[in-house]
Amino acid sequence: MYQHHRPLAQQKLLYILICGTISSTAFAQSPPSLEITATGSSEATQSILTPTKILQGEELLNKLGTTLGATLANELGVSATGYGAGSSRPVIRGLEGSRVQILQNGLSVGDVSNISQDHAVGNNMQNAHQVEILRGAAALLYGSGSSGGLVNVVNDRILTNLPDRPTGAINTSYETVNNGRAAALEVDSAFGSVAVHVDTAINNANNYRIPGNSTQSQGEPAGGWTVPPTGNGGNNYSGKLPNSFSNQNNLGVGVSYIGENGYTGVSVERLNNNYGIPTPEGGSINQSQNRYDLQHQTRDPFAGFSSFKLSAANSNYTHTEFNNAGEAASQWKNIANEARFELAHNPIAGWKGIFGAQLSAASLNATEVGTGSYAIVPPTKTNSNAIFWIEEGRWNSFQGSLGLRYNNVAQKPNLGTELVPQEMNTGADTPSIALQNRTFNLMSYSAGGLWNFMKGYGTGIAYTVSQRAPSAQELYSYGAHESTATFDIGNPNLTKETSHNLEFNVQKTSGMMRAKASVYVNRFNNYIYGYYTGQSVPDADDFSVVVTQQAAATIKGIEGELTYNWRQHGVGGRVFGDASQGTFDAGGNLPLQPAPRLGAEIAHERNGWLTSATYIYSYQQNRLANWEQGPAPSYNLLNAGISYSEKIRDVNWTIFMNLKNLLNEQIRYATTPMAVRLYAPQPGRSLMVGIRGTF
Repeated sequence: MYQHHRPLAQQKLLYILICGTISSTAFAQSPPSLEITATGSSEATQSILTPTKILQGEELLNKLGTTLGATLANELGVSATGYGAGSSRPVIRGLEGSRVQILQNGLSVGDVSNISQDHAVGNNMQNAHQVEILRGAAALLYGSGSSGGLVNVVNDRILTNLPDRPTGAINTSYETVNNGRAAALEVDSAFGSVAVHVDTAINNANNYRIPGNSTQSQGEPAGGWTVPPTGNGGNNYSGKLPNSFSNQNNLGVGVSYIGENGYTGVSVERLNNNYGIPTPEGGSINQSQNRYDLQHQTRDPFAGFSSFKLSAANSNYTHTEFNNAGEAASQWKNIANEARFELAHNPIAGWKGIFGAQLSAASLNATEVGTGSYAIVPPTKTNSNAIFWIEEGRWNSFQGSLGLRYNNVAQKPNLGTELVPQEMNTGADTPSIALQNRTFNLMSYSAGGLWNFMKGYGTGIAYTVSQRAPSAQELYSYGAHESTATFDIGNPNLTKETSHNLEFNVQKTSGMMRAKASVYVNRFNNYIYGYYTGQSVPDADDFSVVVTQQAAATIKGIEGELTYNWRQHGVGGRVFGDASQGTFDAGGNLPLQPAPRLGAEIAHERNGWLTSATYIYSYQQNRLANWEQGPAPSYNLLNAGISYSEKIRDVNWTIFMNLKNLLNEQIRYATTPMAVRLYAPQPGRSLMVGIRGTF
């Protein structure tokens, strides 16, 4: 969990950002080892060449939210979108959507959450064992378009080692702000050389309470702060926020054969998610997904190589969008198939690395219920073929990394789809577009170096070029989108987006006091964004016309943390800060940019008791794009927690109580589109109680 800090002067912000911050590992009940091997990076997870944050164990349990975005919202350099309780994706260094790839066990999650913020990520966080944030060379293992980075959620559904006895975990909790009830169970066992995993989870929450009124007014007339600008028909709520509920459940089973030199396993998962969309128009989404995974690994397959790994997944995703009367409006389907292999070689002249290939194919089909016509995006097939090569080397006090990835991406819409222009408020029709097949050749690469100039101290530099193909939505959208209150118009003539990211880091990695700080600049050629034209479509609820465009842009940022871990007395502490800002090179700000933040955490553990508190101050975000209404207000977030752990027979039990948003502040993320930010704040003060056990 985490919390907030009271407003500080700008000089203090700069001071803390330079000094750095402290790692959240100080808050785990049993301080975890700092030497952790991430799924996405076989080397140097603490290296500044592959800046990686890993949440696992007690730290992950304490920060666990209903969604992936809520779980990561206060990690260093990470914020989140906020469509109520049901949908939230991470925003990394001011980048989101297609620029932040979401993986499950190293393969694409297979949903449509990158198309729009109201589409939830297709995984259940209750069963997650580890969440990894990867950038730089490590990110090139999985994709070329992740200019912000990527997030990999690991659930260990396919076991790679035989349990020597049945093991598992149980977790249940209740939350007051939304009458939230959650429970999860998982069991691992073995039958000879066959390992079996079963997990299930349920998380049901009603509409949540909010502080004050739903509509952001700040003394302005209600109509001046709503979307559409003409007002929301008096829907300015207090107490429970309509359409902020969330109901999830899932079931997963994995079976694997484990031999002396490797393993082969399969898994299947069913996910259901029904959640509200808290906009003035209201509505809900009913989401389901079936996912099938295959994994195989052979250790020391032949001379000179340490590992061969094959992974494949099939995802069959569906969601139905309902209006505020409960009538089905549109249905989205996405069938995704992906396969990849990795071959890791033994060290050569100090270098150790992985090369491989990846194939993926997805078929997106969104239709209006009743008419059968397309919904926002015409049916589109996307094929991607890639090869990659990642190397890391160590020589005494020096370390280096190299990454290279080539992708060929083909976007193939249904060319027979009729795109019907709509009359705008000016009397003219919406701009027409001509559907066409597109193919993009992408070359991405990364290089970095680290110098440990004295024991426990290092400094380094990393440079990454990342190319991204436009998404189907950016190319071919043509229709009204209720959750964002926009009429979206794509651009089939878009070119590939290229980012050049340069980062400088310093770090202290030993002793009770540790620190790290980074400064970076990310320059984009042909940055893709939605431009609000100032026009609207009367027949589509007067939604704003948004046209996809490209322009040169730059994001600059600084982040740092300072951690203290006095294990002898069970005391840990952390202070941190991050700030980034994106601008168009021709002038003006990028949309949906996170506000600067400062934070502090403290925790104490003794005799099975763990107490902690977190405070975060988020500055007002008034550096908005010229079409955004604002500013996004500042806020103070204060959280606290207490837990007690004791082993009874063979089960380690923990009883916990978490207090969230103790100051009952109205929190609105600047990273959330106006249709929700101006209307739906985050939950108010809440108490969560629960119990969990491991055996």
